[in-house]
Amino acid sequence: MFNVLSGTTTQAAGMGGMSSILFLVIIFVVFYFFLIRPENKRKKQLNEMRSNISLGDEIVTIGGIMGKVVQVTEDTITFETGEDRVRLQVTKWAISSNVREEKERAAQEAAAKAAKAKRKKAKTSGEENSVDGDN
Repeated sequence: MFNVLSGTTTQAAGMGGMSSILFLVIIFVVFYFFLIRPENKRKKQLNEMRSNISLGDEIVTIGGIMGKVVQVTEDTITFETGEDRVRLQVTKWAISSNVREEKERAAQEAAAKAAKAKRKKAKTSGEENSVDGDN
């Protein structure tokens, strides 16, 4: 049968519907891998960081207040700010970062980069790859 408005047959129009459904599925998959999945991963890491906060950690709240943790409960954290030792109590969801943990992670990444650079330098310098045994 010939469709007057589109100038195509009904069989070709049916294939167009399938391709548009396939296109929507592909768009959903792209959104999942580029938006939804990374966001869920970030939330999981943030919740893990908040649950692992312990006494003595230096933290930063979402408002930018920095301090040292003096008490941790299931839902709240009490920390001291500055030299005057003012104590603030906030809920755990208000913590944006753990300074000590970030410093340790940065040090580990720097050590890993240094080791990788050292291995790469050794490979490119030819010390290990020389043909003669004079080295």
